[in-house]
Amino acid sequence: MRNRPLKPTPRISISMTIHLTDVVPMSAHQVLIGFRWKPYCKALLTLVIGVSLSAWAQPRLTPSADEVVLPASVHAQSNQAGSLREVEREWRKNRNNLPAALNYARAVFLLGLTEGDLRWYGSAKAALQPWWTATTLPADGHFLRALVKQGFHDFKGGIDDLSAAIAIDPAQAEYWSWRFSLHLLTSNMAAARTDCDAIGQRFGRDEGQACAATLMYRTGRALQAIPVLNRLVELPDYQGPFTQDWLRYHQGEAYRAAGQYAQAIAVWEKHVQARPNSHLVKLTLAELLNQQGQFAKAKRYADATSPTDALLVQALLASRGLKDGDTQRLADQFESRMNNQALRGESLIERPTMVYLITYGRDNAQGLKLAAENWSTQNEPADAVLLVQAALKANQPRLAEPVLGWMAATGYTDPVLKALTEELQTRLGKS
Repeated sequence: MRNRPLKPTPRISISMTIHLTDVVPMSAHQVLIGFRWKPYCKALLTLVIGVSLSAWAQPRLTPSADEVVLPASVHAQSNQAGSLREVEREWRKNRNNLPAALNYARAVFLLGLTEGDLRWYGSAKAALQPWWTATTLPADGHFLRALVKQGFHDFKGGIDDLSAAIAIDPAQAEYWSWRFSLHLLTSNMAAARTDCDAIGQRFGRDEGQACAATLMYRTGRALQAIPVLNRLVELPDYQGPFTQDWLRYHQGEAYRAAGQYAQAIAVWEKHVQARPNSHLVKLTLAELLNQQGQFAKAKRYADATSPTDALLVQALLASRGLKDGDTQRLADQFESRMNNQALRGESLIERPTMVYLITYGRDNAQGLKLAAENWSTQNEPADAVLLVQAALKANQPRLAEPVLGWMAATGYTDPVLKALTEELQTRLGKS
């Protein structure tokens, strides 16, 4: 048994802290907001994951036949590591046993979410490989395959599998909330709204309001979303740690989209103090602090012994702003990761790489190429900002023109993107 990383495979992105004390498929009322293991509500869980699916990146792992993989995380202690070991051993006894494969795939998928370390997605795909092209699966088989597909940026395939899972078992809230998230990611707002309505009807008013609030700030109504999220974060049933990860992330995002940066920072700083391992909130906080020129704070939150690509590039931006003498070391570290990914032939476009190329300025032309290609598959506000920034820097405004259409169709706006697109319209002669 070797407690070490294994061979990397292609990459994806996301993050949340999750205890692997329960690695069997989630039952009803065990899902919601942030994979909370508390038996109450059922539907919010994946919005924190799904809405920011493609933000971070690291190599993926594919275990060899004679290796038992243990989590290397400092949080992988006692029964968490034991649970994973047990599930993996059951899978290795017979790799063609679908229930065992699904248990293991879920376990390593969740582990990948734990701290933004997504190297485990390759392991999840390896477990599902015998059924990767199967047309007939049980509902949880379609669901787990959807999670892995979207992780590798096959969003259409993920949505198709989620739709199949819902058709078989519509009572599972996690299926609906993941599909809502992917519709939001791909800017199919009508479909996202339909799923949100279904979540509210099937799983309760508060569940429906949670996804509705997300839709509000993603469609230009951040000020309406704020009081809804402020109410939800205080509900007794929503005080679990992973529930709070989800709600505090979106609460801060609503404040950010409304231009209320001090409030967003306050929400996220308070949450990171309570939940220092909440990677998504920590990352989003570091991004906003860098944007606001609060480089010392950003560097403090982004610093880590073994940071994700996303935190590493934020530490790099903060270091440059501070002129603290650490910039070249961090740039070399990120460059080394990019080179290793190229040697492995990894082709997925990850946001940290675009931030490095565009915002840090390593190679804006290459960053623009990646940003334009990325925009063809996923439309997040952060992706829009990067594409417009790169196009303006390169004096090729027409390459960012699709962002204007997206904003018109969805209604989304925030102060940073608004300022960028006003300049874009001027360059295009549309002002």
